[in-house]
Amino acid sequence: MIEKDGTFYAFGTGPGIRIRTSQDLLSWRDAGSVFLFNPDWIPRTLEAEPELWSPDISFFGGRYHLYYAASKQGSNRSCIGHATAASLPGPFEDQGSILCSNVASQKDDWNAIHPSYIEDSDGAPYLAFGSFWSGVKLVALDAATGKLVDDKLIGLAARTQQGGAIEAPYIVRRCGFFYLFVSFDRCCDGVNSTYKIYVGRSEKLQGPYVDRAGRPMLDGAGTELVVADDTWHGPGHSAIFQREDKWYEAHHAYYAGDFNAFFAQGEAYLRISELIWDTDGWPVSAGP
Repeated sequence: MIEKDGTFYAFGTGPGIRIRTSQDLLSWRDAGSVFLFNPDWIPRTLEAEPELWSPDISFFGGRYHLYYAASKQGSNRSCIGHATAASLPGPFEDQGSILCSNVASQKDDWNAIHPSYIEDSDGAPYLAFGSFWSGVKLVALDAATGKLVDDKLIGLAARTQQGGAIEAPYIVRRCGFFYLFVSFDRCCDGVNSTYKIYVGRSEKLQGPYVDRAGRPMLDGAGTELVVADDTWHGPGHSAIFQREDKWYEAHHAYYAGDFNAFFAQGEAYLRISELIWDTDGWPVSAGP
């Protein structure tokens, strides 16, 4: 999600990457898609025509940069694609892939999905990404092109010792700390989804990140932020944003309540909650 001149633009998983707009964060309108068809490089590289996942939108270098994932379901044969636009909601011009995992002769223990843009304390651009496997990673970007500077991967968080899932990083900077938000456990299984959102922080973008108790996120730790309740299951893939003096946390969750005129049981919805910061500088969400 990104705001421009009082309008919020939300980019989401789906055919061509769907775009929705809102002026109040409550009412949303369909604004079309980024692509009419998947870029040609995707089936050539992945030998498949997957749905495009988990887009991330940012603005730097005078252009809007959209990073997105294309992946074979259930595998780590994946790529992060890159598209740019001069204005919103586009048109976007695809710039090809910037990073792929487990293609050709590669035998990677990481997964090139769930990209998220962030700048370090000096304004240098980076991309956090990752899912399952060996965890969440960080790579440096070129400020002019938005492409990778090199192939160096920095580990930020993992759950390999626990055998659990971790994915969907999102990082924000506040009051001398970088806060890393991640999702634990299983997404995308309707009301049976077990997604939940955890957070840790570090004085440096590159880590090490720890939870409230000081435990390393590379060892599977994290501080709970949003978990399921009786009505909303599987909250996850968090995004954090600020509007004036208020902070908000956005995620998707599956409606598990009774059937009614507004929500369909088992369907995924965008949820937005106010985010506050306690006296120790840790975030607390009003969600779900």
